[in-house]
Amino acid sequence: MYRLCPKCGFDNAKEEDNTVCPQCGLVYEKWLKNQFKSKEAAQPASTRSTSLSFYQELKKRLLYVPKHFSRQHFYVNVVIYLVFFTWGWSFILADHYSAELNQSFMHVINLVFHEAGHVIFTLLGNFMRIIGGSLLQLIVPLVILFSLLIKNKDTFGASIGLWWFSQSLMDLVSYINDAERQEMWLLGGVQGKDMPGIHDWNNILSELDMLQSAHGIATLTSWSAITLMLVAFVWGAVLLKKMYKSV
Repeated sequence: MYRLCPKCGFDNAKEEDNTVCPQCGLVYEKWLKNQFKSKEAAQPASTRSTSLSFYQELKKRLLYVPKHFSRQHFYVNVVIYLVFFTWGWSFILADHYSAELNQSFMHVINLVFHEAGHVIFTLLGNFMRIIGGSLLQLIVPLVILFSLLIKNKDTFGASIGLWWFSQSLMDLVSYINDAERQEMWLLGGVQGKDMPGIHDWNNILSELDMLQSAHGIATLTSWSAITLMLVAFVWGAVLLKKMYKSV
């Protein structure tokens, strides 16, 4: 099997039995199997080490708080947290499938970016123009979230950005759910069923041949939004606890 023994270097080219080294007694086949086992055992450890390192780095970045945190800044953040926590629960407990959230102040903010998205994404074709409204109202809070997190290292501000993203998702639920019926009153005081082609999500899901799944998609969006908002609550609370220790 081997001309030179991998252990002692003995030249066994003239030996009739080349499965065992006559000098040191090494069984080549057994040695080879052990080599493969060593490599296989080492690989998971390396993978675990890489995963652990990534997790630690992510945790460090997400939970970063300056070492010296002013008491005044801490209490301002507590007030901000309580406002968004209370406000957030009003969105979580609302009926996402009706147009109830359309009466909120946040809907007005989301609507500005929604309409801007239709204009901005026009350059990418008609389908992107239609879906661009919903995309931009989600992209804007995400951009703010990652800008605060990565560039400013403002983890608490980033948790508010996640709150906004989840609220913007909730804002879309009723629109998605109405895709088949088209009974929601849209901008301009008209219903989608009265003006074919004006209802974004009817157009989007029809194009994707998923119109019959509108309610299911709306439900998935609703529960995803609720989950993300709860994550934002927990994230903000953990950061406040760390800030308190730094005061």
